[in-house]
Amino acid sequence: MNQLENPRPPLPPFDEAAAHRKVRLAEDAWNTCNPEHIAQAYTLESVWRNRSEFFTGRAAIIQFLTRKWERELDYRLIKELWAFHGNRIAVRFAYEWHDESGQWYRSYGNENWEFDGHGFMRRRLASINDLPIQETDRKFHWPAGRRPDDHPGLSELGL
Repeated sequence: MNQLENPRPPLPPFDEAAAHRKVRLAEDAWNTCNPEHIAQAYTLESVWRNRSEFFTGRAAIIQFLTRKWERELDYRLIKELWAFHGNRIAVRFAYEWHDESGQWYRSYGNENWEFDGHGFMRRRLASINDLPIQETDRKFHWPAGRRPDDHPGLSELGL
């Protein structure tokens, strides 16, 4: 942890409520599509595997997320807690986006997270698959930004 940074609660070891809270905070951050803001949740040397890309560190995270949202337009994400233990959380997620041609996709995936004692994510391993969908098949219909509290989650949507 950078000595100028404060801890990022909730902190491990996680109980169920803390794990759910950590997942929602991550979802909210990613729905900002702000790479610099999102990168602050990760250790300075955080290790990532995202699909077939492997990289380390906040600068690489910012570069990756910048490229991601140049390609994945009108991004909307829902994360759901899958399991937790100690300083680890597993989530499943889906997000919808379209490319510059207007083709919509729903991307499905799983992430394994490992946190340091200050609540920063030090490891993120993500497996993701993209499914082309019609715009009429979209399920995530909220304005850009945070998913409203009354919007259904993945299980409620049958995903």
